[in-house]
Amino acid sequence: QVQLVESGGGLVQTGGSLRLSCAAPESTFSITASRWWRQAPGKQRELVADISVNGSTTVLDSAKGRFTISRDRGKNTVYLQMNNMKPDDTAVYYCNADLLRGGSSYYEHWGQGTQVTVSS
Repeated sequence: QVQLVESGGGLVQTGGSLRLSCAAPESTFSITASRWWRQAPGKQRELVADISVNGSTTVLDSAKGRFTISRDRGKNTVYLQMNNMKPDDTAVYYCNADLLRGGSSYYEHWGQGTQVTVSS
């Protein structure tokens, strides 16, 4: 129903950094919780990171110490900061979020996906 707006993907060399952004399309929506997923060709989709409504975070084991998920309530935007990137990080990354507008909650809305490619 509501498509989130993703940005920040691109090509980066091994060891480089990228920051992905995910925002609600309208300022009337508020992001309460969010997740980042990724899927590489021929591979299973995996949960990369998530942030709860209270701000607690979880990061995929292989990305711990390198990836950080955060939220800026002022901009109503969720970020995935990716540092020290590896070729195995190459995938299409998808943002998923729960939204709040007025007194109603809307769950599991998705972004369009953004390609991240890490060269060796």
